[in-house]
Amino acid sequence: MAELVGRSAELARLDALLAEPGRPELPRVVDVVGEPGIGKSRLLDEVCARARRRGLTVLRGRATQYEQHVPFQLFSDAFADTGPGTPAAGPALAGARSLLRGGGHAPGDPSTAGAAARFGLHRRIAELLTDLGGPGLVLALDDLHWADPASRELVDHLVRHPAGGKVLLVVARRERQTPTALTAALTRAADSGTVLHLALEPFSERESAEALGPGVPEDRARQLHAASEGNPLYLFALVHAHRTGTSPRGLTPGTHPADPYPAGPDRALDPAGLPGGLTALLLEELATLSEPQLRVVEAAAALGDHATPDLLSSVTGLSPRDLEGETAALAVLDVLRAGPGGGWVLRHPLVRALVHERTAPALRAGLHRRAARELARRGAPATERARHVEASLTGWDPRAAEVLVEAAARFAPTAPATAAHLLGVVLTHMPDTPDRFARRGELVLARARALGVGGHLRESRDLLHTLIETSGKDHPELRTRAVAQCAVMERYLGHSPEAGALLRRELSRDPGPSPAQAVSLRLALGMSALLTASYPQARADVAHALALARADDDPAGEAAALALAALGEAYEGETGTAARFADDAASLTDALTDPGLTDPCDALVWLAWAETLLERYGDAERHLARGLGIARRTGQLHVLPHLLTCRAFIHVTTCRLPSALEAAEEAESIARVAGSDGLLGFALAVKTLVLLLARPLGDGGALATGEEAVTAAGGGKGWWSSLAWCMLGHATYASGDPYGAQQAIVRAGGGPELPSLQPSIRPGQLDTLAAAALAAGDVAEAARRVAQATDEAERLGLDGQRAAALRAEAGLAEHHGETDRAVRLLDAAAGAYVTCGQALWEAYTLLRAAPLVRRAGQGARAAAMWHRAHRIAVGGGARLLVDLAELVRPQVLAEAPQVPPQLAELTVRELEVARLVAEGLGNQDIAARLHLSRRTVETHLSSIYRKASLPSRAALAGLMTRVGLGTGS
Repeated sequence: MAELVGRSAELARLDALLAEPGRPELPRVVDVVGEPGIGKSRLLDEVCARARRRGLTVLRGRATQYEQHVPFQLFSDAFADTGPGTPAAGPALAGARSLLRGGGHAPGDPSTAGAAARFGLHRRIAELLTDLGGPGLVLALDDLHWADPASRELVDHLVRHPAGGKVLLVVARRERQTPTALTAALTRAADSGTVLHLALEPFSERESAEALGPGVPEDRARQLHAASEGNPLYLFALVHAHRTGTSPRGLTPGTHPADPYPAGPDRALDPAGLPGGLTALLLEELATLSEPQLRVVEAAAALGDHATPDLLSSVTGLSPRDLEGETAALAVLDVLRAGPGGGWVLRHPLVRALVHERTAPALRAGLHRRAARELARRGAPATERARHVEASLTGWDPRAAEVLVEAAARFAPTAPATAAHLLGVVLTHMPDTPDRFARRGELVLARARALGVGGHLRESRDLLHTLIETSGKDHPELRTRAVAQCAVMERYLGHSPEAGALLRRELSRDPGPSPAQAVSLRLALGMSALLTASYPQARADVAHALALARADDDPAGEAAALALAALGEAYEGETGTAARFADDAASLTDALTDPGLTDPCDALVWLAWAETLLERYGDAERHLARGLGIARRTGQLHVLPHLLTCRAFIHVTTCRLPSALEAAEEAESIARVAGSDGLLGFALAVKTLVLLLARPLGDGGALATGEEAVTAAGGGKGWWSSLAWCMLGHATYASGDPYGAQQAIVRAGGGPELPSLQPSIRPGQLDTLAAAALAAGDVAEAARRVAQATDEAERLGLDGQRAAALRAEAGLAEHHGETDRAVRLLDAAAGAYVTCGQALWEAYTLLRAAPLVRRAGQGARAAAMWHRAHRIAVGGGARLLVDLAELVRPQVLAEAPQVPPQLAELTVRELEVARLVAEGLGNQDIAARLHLSRRTVETHLSSIYRKASLPSRAALAGLMTRVGLGTGS
């Protein structure tokens, strides 16, 4: 490979990443951007070559312009890479490629069904990359701007959740052609330091001359640089023209040398977006090809990764022997190059684009038609044939349509955007006649569902609106199904009032929907009201749904109505009523089979959230686990974020921060691709709380996430928006801004008296408002908030909320110097938290109480409280509380030794690691105790040895023991 010119600065930064891939403080992703021909692919060539020389595993994939509806094509190409040092024959890569291509599973197969296949696949691929990492892995993905939607989702996941171990992801793309969502994800990650952004600039005149070499005179090199504007691809095409004697006048845009393609009205257009002169130069070399060679080139351009010798022979009509001769000649001319799996590819994607666009449409369709037939003859699945079937359609073909419908059904779980596209192709060609209306309606519903799941909510809603109006009175069942589906889209778009109006209109029709459909519609009304904090207005609808379900002997509908009633009443703070509904819903739900609960699976969402608000965490977790299992098996994407946020909320409260963060991040991932701003705001709100407690004191991640949450949730007054503002308020208070915290929580509540704030959590929010008022010096306001919290908690009768009110009152007592009273109140609060199982808030309360208890002269008791709180915080991964415990340690444990100067530079985390080394724990045990990776523990130890000037682990243990810091906490 020729030496790379003009990219020394970029290569220096990349070499640093290749030297230590996966190092925590270094970027895990490299984003190379630039215009066509600027040298992105050449830079990736060099990176891959350098990585292989270092002994790293390299996987290289390239997206293609004409396979943008082939799911995971970019990653399938990477996992088929057979470059030197790549374990291409390994079962892991073979299995991954099979998984990405659907593995041949039929629609509805539980092993791949639903959102589990989609988002679970993302996690499995990340785990695979981690496993393959070993000494180091580079995954290089070229032409990302052309990637199919499923590949883009997977890249987005790997950017936000980088693979563990020594894995470096390098992507190359054209910035202007990259979809906005992917650009935003890369930009956010670049801001956080996860992504290194490299923008390639044109060659300077000196670099152009260096690239051209000594054979080009200086004045000619200057002219060529000016003509190419520093674009390397254009520059080398001009050099080729110079060496073959082409006149410079023939290189200007708009003029074209003779080529084998007919002139036409689109002659001036360039499908690759390149200067006209470059287009002419690339096509000039094709003008001298023989007719059979041109036939092979056009077939290779159409077939893409299906351009194997046997398929090329079938579609071109050339015998295998003749084909071998033509491909060999084309390889000598560097028009064709060997591709993965023994196939052939055109030298550059831009050459393929130009050939494909200039192939006569009828000829191109014929090539694809023959390819589809040959693949069908070989027994290839519909998913593999679909792109050729689509490209061959010139009119209505029922058999071709069935192939596309079958492929769409198979793609729907993991690649809904492709499913929606294929169904759109079928609907475009299907005759719009009365005898086909029912079939069209079914396909429209399926396409709308795929669009909604793929994040195209408005397009889905518009499609359903049209179906609702065209169904009229002749197809009432189809219309009602469209209404129910449309109401979900409206809710996710933040249009709950519109959803309610649509549902009520359908319920008022004569004749009305069937009893089962009426139950579903009225429950949808109740959910819309709940999201807009107006549940009392829908109580009658939920009660009507319950009565209808019972009269119709519909236990699943009855369970759903009871669960929604429980959630609605729990949200409103009607604890007794909610508890009765929850008891009945749980009793009925537990008696139903999973198939009986599949439709609607929402019953388990509503029941789990109701039980969470009622502080019945064990029951809630049981129903969450069942709901997640059903939702993943059946592909009910819309319920997953609600189940996952509920799990995250419970795990925070019960002090299991690592699993809480895992659930919150999965909910966020699904919400982002779902395209619902409100749902994303809700998921980010819960993640804000998790990050606040899981990150170290002073970390800004929670505040940034809270700000994104309120931006996503918008200016509404519903549940999702108010929760986002509340969590932002907590993060703001923790950052040291009591005034901002007050403003955020008051904004959440719709005014100073918090009239629109969720009643079931008001005492907890009032606790924060009281603490913020004290911090701001407004004692009167703090006293008012304490009184309000006490009244609200008394009405609710929930231990956790009562404990929050007691803690608020204790803060006021402490401010007034009433230490004994503050201790009694905090004791009562901690006891209430034990009763309801809120371990995290118990630990926080104990840390608040311990210094006061010590001040009251009860040293042993204060120490016991501190140790219990510290044990809960460390065991649950609550880093904020661990740091808080270290801050109050000197006030509680007076006998604690001071850190000697030799260890003074160590961070809190490094001291924790050092103490555990002194206790005799190995690196793996320390990692498990502190919820870290083994690599992170090793990094901490290296830092400790350097800061403390210690030669070994034994020396560290000895020092910790001598100074009294190695005896544990």
